[in-house]
Amino acid sequence: MSQWSRGVRGAAEASAASADAPTPPVHQPPVVDPSIPQPTLAVDGPFADLRDQIGRVIVGQDELVTRLLVALLCDGHCLVEGVPGLAKSLTVSTLAACIDADYARLQFTPDLLPADLTGSEIYNAAESKFEVRTGPLFTNVLFADEINRAPAKVQSALLEAMQERQVSIGGQTFRLPPLFLVLATQNPIEQEGTYPLPEAQLDRFLLNVRVDYPGELEEREVLDRTLAGAIDSEASAVDAVLGQAELLAARASVGEVRMEARLRDYIVEIVRATRSPGRLVRDLGTYVDYGASPRATTALAISARALAWLSGRDYATPDDVKAVAHDALRHRLVLSYEAEADAVSADDVISRLLTALPLP
Repeated sequence: MSQWSRGVRGAAEASAASADAPTPPVHQPPVVDPSIPQPTLAVDGPFADLRDQIGRVIVGQDELVTRLLVALLCDGHCLVEGVPGLAKSLTVSTLAACIDADYARLQFTPDLLPADLTGSEIYNAAESKFEVRTGPLFTNVLFADEINRAPAKVQSALLEAMQERQVSIGGQTFRLPPLFLVLATQNPIEQEGTYPLPEAQLDRFLLNVRVDYPGELEEREVLDRTLAGAIDSEASAVDAVLGQAELLAARASVGEVRMEARLRDYIVEIVRATRSPGRLVRDLGTYVDYGASPRATTALAISARALAWLSGRDYATPDDVKAVAHDALRHRLVLSYEAEADAVSADDVISRLLTALPLP
């Protein structure tokens, strides 16, 4: 038998042997739990007029509107993510129009400078001195559209304002108004010409809301409204139904919502489980490099209280905590390369942890 024949025969035998051998198991990524039921908001409860005004323009997107109201009640900032065309910007701008407060919209672009947000010193030739001219950051509601299109130095200009509620310009520190809220949007599928937000910036946001496609009936209603020209006319007819004094009073009421000690322990257990998920669910041990910060514990607690208040209750439940857990934690987890290779998302990790932790 020639060397070529022996090679062909050996290859055929090896192929047959490999076909008979059992196929190695394929690693399956964690399965996300079914969607957690959301608490039902009271029809005639708090902020009902505000939700009605938003509903005149926005079709569906109830969870997005609820999360924006939670951020408003908690004096926290909100980051909204979703593919183009899901009415992210329209929802944010409509909410701002329903509040009797100053509102500024800033389109983030690659050529933006930090001074375009905060302001800068301007030389006054008449008086031969420099004067501080404040920027659009000095407002009540700042709408940062496509925030990830601006470079890191511009994004960093928001750090002091979002946390300390003050801005430093030319060696001077200026306090922001008591009502100061940053509502930002970004498109997660855009890669070219974008600058991902760093972890420190993401941690400043109380909630990170993911917007999904509308249902079939909702999409049909959007089409009908658009063809009838109703959306533009309704957007211009939105009334400011919430004053700053009413909002501050509502925040005080949210602070009176009861949260039992066992529920507080449950919140701490959830956040601490994100830092070492392998102790609770062995499969998740290699998927998380850094868990949620202590700021996540506070964010999860106050968001759950605000959701309970919107539902017309004066006490929070474990369902309130689970309902906002993904929005409060998903942007605070730093996943490993193994998670990316196995297509495991932060939502997968959070869902597995919520399933494994016993309810209080």
